[in-house]
Amino acid sequence: MEKDINCAYCMEGELLDKFGIKIRDLKSSKLYLFREQSHKGRVIVAHNNHVGEMVELSDTMRNDFFADVNQVANALHKAFQPDKVNYGAYGDTGHHLHFHLVPKYKDDFEWGGVFAMNPEKKFLSEEEYSIIIDKILKYLD
Repeated sequence: MEKDINCAYCMEGELLDKFGIKIRDLKSSKLYLFREQSHKGRVIVAHNNHVGEMVELSDTMRNDFFADVNQVANALHKAFQPDKVNYGAYGDTGHHLHFHLVPKYKDDFEWGGVFAMNPEKKFLSEEEYSIIIDKILKYLD
């Protein structure tokens, strides 16, 4: 697997710690809890390989990646019962294929609109992060 030494998803450690917490490895990706939790349960699913676009993946690799995204979405629905999960795949500045999975609730401050990348409204204690991670892990297949 090719890695980029400037990529948080490739290198993890301090680069990742600024915005995320690793939850676990999946079949073709890694799952991270987004530190900013304005939307309870917001996570990132990042491909194992440093690719910028899904068109760089073989059909099998793409299907495995989307199976991981689906597996995580199912766990979020079971753990937090959101009214909707929004999916965001950007990467204009960070060229590593990843999806933000953002549980949305009808009483959210952003219901009916696009979620902010980092609203910087809600950060948690390590214990609170652990509780959310445990809920997600409980429902991952």
